[in-house]
Amino acid sequence: MWKMRMAQVIIFFSLIFLHLIVSPICAMPLAPALYVFGDSLMDSGNNNFMPTFAKANYLPYGVDFPKGSTGRFTNGKTVADFIAEYLGLPYSSPYISFKGPRSLTGINYASGSCGILPESGSMLGKCLNLRDQINLFQRTIKKDLPRKIKNPIQLSKHLSKSIYVFSIGSNDYINNYLETKYYDTSKRYLPQPFAKLLIERLSEQFEKLYGLGARKLIMFEIGPIGCIPSVSRKHLHKGDCIEETNQMVTYFNERLPPMLKNLTSSLPGSTFVLGRSNSLGYDAIKNPSKYGLTDASNPCCTTWANGTSGCIPLSKPCLNPSKHIFWDAFHLTEAVYSVIASGCLNNRSVCTPVSIQELVKM
Repeated sequence: MWKMRMAQVIIFFSLIFLHLIVSPICAMPLAPALYVFGDSLMDSGNNNFMPTFAKANYLPYGVDFPKGSTGRFTNGKTVADFIAEYLGLPYSSPYISFKGPRSLTGINYASGSCGILPESGSMLGKCLNLRDQINLFQRTIKKDLPRKIKNPIQLSKHLSKSIYVFSIGSNDYINNYLETKYYDTSKRYLPQPFAKLLIERLSEQFEKLYGLGARKLIMFEIGPIGCIPSVSRKHLHKGDCIEETNQMVTYFNERLPPMLKNLTSSLPGSTFVLGRSNSLGYDAIKNPSKYGLTDASNPCCTTWANGTSGCIPLSKPCLNPSKHIFWDAFHLTEAVYSVIASGCLNNRSVCTPVSIQELVKM
């Protein structure tokens, strides 16, 4: 147990070391750009400029982030932010809030409340579903990047060497399949066929992304949503989590590895990496002390409805967010994101078949 705890501490401080020492000194970043796709786990501010209830552009969101409440749905950095630091790149700015020329070092297309399916999250307002995000990326490489990278060969190299990070699918359950008041999806699909549908749609978008020039992609699993307060506190159940809900997500996560492996095999020059964030997150909830955490059930910020909502604007969060797993009723704290990111950077058991360290060298 002591050795495992020490390993976690070493990984965490290695990440801090990489941020403070390596990134500022390196003349060249480890990748040309970081392109980010997904939902509120990755959103860095796209929803700020859309008519939706799913927003995080107010305190206490961002209370521990250098730039404050930017629209990130957590207290500080996301997994994508930690990856950007390791790569020696600026944080990928949100596409929607951009003014002027597009950045050459990466763009964030992620959008809170949205999912793989176009209808997921629609009851909360406008958001960018996965197809929308890929279309915006296509617009970026067709209209924006050629203004700065005029040589087609150099543009192709830029795209093939860049890193593409995805975390999406949670809202296809939270804001669709499980939301029976607004959707009849659960009546039309049993859990396994629904998971198959999501994987098929996801695969189609990955193939389109490959056709646009992407070659190095990381897809994180859907986390154990049966454990998040917004789900677990709304239904009677035994234990810390609603395992029946977790099983629904497992049907999706079990289909990810063969799909990603098949894409790597069938699309020349590509590498599709699986981020095993589900098991890591579940283990943190069941064994928080192993990761230096103490609270595995309560949101750190003050929420409405018995801890089942987002943060109440301008409310004071808990005194030590770094000891909490959950920031609000849906999202994790920066502390948990740092564990996931550092694992993916260094460990093949977290990101497989290669870690990010290995991926950038390919």
